[in-house]
Amino acid sequence: MSDYYSVKWINGAVSMIDQRILPQTVQYNRYTTYEEVAEAIKVMVVRGAPAIGASAGYGMLLAVNACQAQDVPAALADLKAAGEVLKAARPTAVNLFWAVDRVYRKAEASQAATLDELRAVVKAEADLIWKEDAEMCFRMAENAMAVTPDPVTFVHHCNTGALATVDYGTALGVIRRAHEVGKQVYAYVDETRPRLQGARLTSWELRELGIPHAVIADGASGFVMKYKGVNMVVFGCDRIAANGDVANKIGTYNLAMAAKEHGIPCYSVGPTSTIDLETPTGDQIEIEVRPDDEVTHILGECQITPDGVEVYNPAFDVTPNHLITGIITEEGIAYPPYGESLKEMVRRAEERRKQG
Repeated sequence: MSDYYSVKWINGAVSMIDQRILPQTVQYNRYTTYEEVAEAIKVMVVRGAPAIGASAGYGMLLAVNACQAQDVPAALADLKAAGEVLKAARPTAVNLFWAVDRVYRKAEASQAATLDELRAVVKAEADLIWKEDAEMCFRMAENAMAVTPDPVTFVHHCNTGALATVDYGTALGVIRRAHEVGKQVYAYVDETRPRLQGARLTSWELRELGIPHAVIADGASGFVMKYKGVNMVVFGCDRIAANGDVANKIGTYNLAMAAKEHGIPCYSVGPTSTIDLETPTGDQIEIEVRPDDEVTHILGECQITPDGVEVYNPAFDVTPNHLITGIITEEGIAYPPYGESLKEMVRRAEERRKQG
């Protein structure tokens, strides 16, 4: 485990590192209601699809613990309503919906006779989501080593490390593992405007891990690919459509196009919980549009645009599947045709869960 963490259940509450104020301030916030957890997800105290999913699982636990219902059916109704509040926090990351629905389905199917039994079921499932995420991230990183050259020079987008997951990371976990196994590693880190997750968070994590890197402007990636020996591009995913289109932090699409132009392998890294087989293509993925001040101001402070300027601030874009070399999951690497390989990854994950 890393010395820092994104989300944990501690003494009956949800503890989250406040990612809005890193790297200058390391502060953990304590949340005691599911409404507070939903707000923390919405304002990006916690971010990264896997970390959001784990947070939502514990939000469901807070909801059932505080439930004033007199019987289990009424408590389940309250739990379902709480889940809808959590789901509304952010629309794009499928892990949020996946975790809420998983906890609710487990509670509904449990045949708990008392509220205490129901609460125990919900806690066990939320804990399992948290535990599984850390294990999945390490397996993803291990799977990636087969396609990671040595020496390797990465370009990485946004933040996908232990801050974005329960531990270890997805795409950043690949960089971490390559360093740990002795490969010669260097990483170019996109600053990731407008919230600067790369410059603030990824650079902080890489510094903590002792991994050589440089922060670059988002628009510099093509130039860096051409002249700096980049031989692998990695990024995470907030939702993967059934055809392999990937929704991820805004700027990923541009990065993948630049990688294609330069003939550089380009991998999306994420757990099978991010695969949404019910969404045929990326065209059906709802893209969150965030507040104007994220663009007009730097981290909500220094204004950089004229007063009253029109702003369009999509938080995510969708990278078409033909730009992606492979999708690295905890069950292996999915390659085209993604309509078949992603189903196989999900099948393997379901079989693993059944086997305990």
